Amino acid sequence: MSIHEECGVFGVIAPEPADVAGISYYGLYALQHRGQESCGIVVNCGGVFVSHKDLGLVSEVFTEDILSRMPKGMIAVGHVRYGTTGSTSRNNCQPIDVNHRKGKMALAHNGNLSNAAELRNELELSGAIFHTTSDTETIAYIITKERLKTASIEDALSNAMYILDGAYSLILMSPQKLICARDPYGFRPLCFGRTADGIYVAASESCAIKAVGAQFIRDVEPGEILVFGKNGVISRKEHCSRKEKRLCIFEYIYFARPDSVIDGVSVHSARFRAGKVLAKTHPVKADIVIGVPDSGLDAALGYSDESGIPCGIGLIKNKYIGRTFISPEQSKRLDQVKIKLSAIEETVKNKRVVLIDDSIVRGTTSGRIVKLLREAGAKEIHMRISSPPFLYPCFYGTDIDSQEHLIARKYTIPEIAEIIGADSLGYLPVEELKILAGNRDFCSACFSGDYPTAVPADTRKNRFEQ
Repeated sequence: MSIHEECGVFGVIAPEPADVAGISYYGLYALQHRGQESCGIVVNCGGVFVSHKDLGLVSEVFTEDILSRMPKGMIAVGHVRYGTTGSTSRNNCQPIDVNHRKGKMALAHNGNLSNAAELRNELELSGAIFHTTSDTETIAYIITKERLKTASIEDALSNAMYILDGAYSLILMSPQKLICARDPYGFRPLCFGRTADGIYVAASESCAIKAVGAQFIRDVEPGEILVFGKNGVISRKEHCSRKEKRLCIFEYIYFARPDSVIDGVSVHSARFRAGKVLAKTHPVKADIVIGVPDSGLDAALGYSDESGIPCGIGLIKNKYIGRTFISPEQSKRLDQVKIKLSAIEETVKNKRVVLIDDSIVRGTTSGRIVKLLREAGAKEIHMRISSPPFLYPCFYGTDIDSQEHLIARKYTIPEIAEIIGADSLGYLPVEELKILAGNRDFCSACFSGDYPTAVPADTRKNRFEQ
């Protein structure tokens, strides 16, 4: 088991009909690292919503033929998904389309609600019928219920935000508006920008803003609602400062792309600083520093810079393998690490290697990587992790759902080193996490157990699965 990506959301609104599906395609392509199980785009063509979504990568789901058949429009919303909650099925593909008494809505969501089970139970007891197992449908139901009582979709969303708890970065489309909202804690990132010809785009990360040729404007503030429409951009801040800010620190460690900037902090710089701290707190005599692609590479540069040990490329990632490449039957027989990673023998043979990775969950993947380097001739392998040990489950979107699967709950650090076959092992000290976020407030509950919200009574990811 390894940590899996978050979801990614994208939205676009143009002043006149445009190829908003094509813009969304490139935006989602830039966010592919956040979710590789399914994707979807909904285009608003004069009030008619045209949707296409399916399991697979963006390039697989949106072929040239599919994109050519998507109509021009003024608004679109898109989504890439990794299913932290709910099973992998077409029903759970986003964005979710809703037809209700007062109109239509399409909704894309990144994050997990901490009170999702409670809210869903209440809705089901009131007669609601669910078609998916994701939190997003719960959010859509609540917004729709509030819409029946309010004068606008943004008022409905604001009312819903008093009910929802946990992590949610939302991009919502109505017949006339594109609306963004970030939960009051700011667990998950969300930002927006503008092209030279007046097209506004919103996305989970700034790398997607740049990918479609837009100029980054700013991050959406925790608790903020942004309404893009005929009156320009309207900011509503009634939910801002309602909670303490708690951006997920794992965005900097793993989830985000290195070229993104989240809440004013460069992801590359955060990982580089983590590597420098590792070199200070866990020094070792070695010949070469290498990083596990992709999120370990920046920290490896930092470790090298601080320690003076040369940094090299010791592992190559096969970037052309999607999640669908290996069938369940094959995965039982083949070592997936060997298919996805290759060691460069010339770099590591007869060398004392410092191996940098972002995390260890069960230890299975780390053990296979260490074995790969041993087979390539590495003399010593000293593993350094750019995060603290995982000790607690996450209820806000990170795919860590059971303490029994966390190796650090069962074994000491020297024992883990022995289990994975490393000569030594060092983690980023939990008190040093603040250097990643530029001394801003953040959530580190998976490392510290300090949860910003109440811990859910029902902690199952999906009550429909055994």
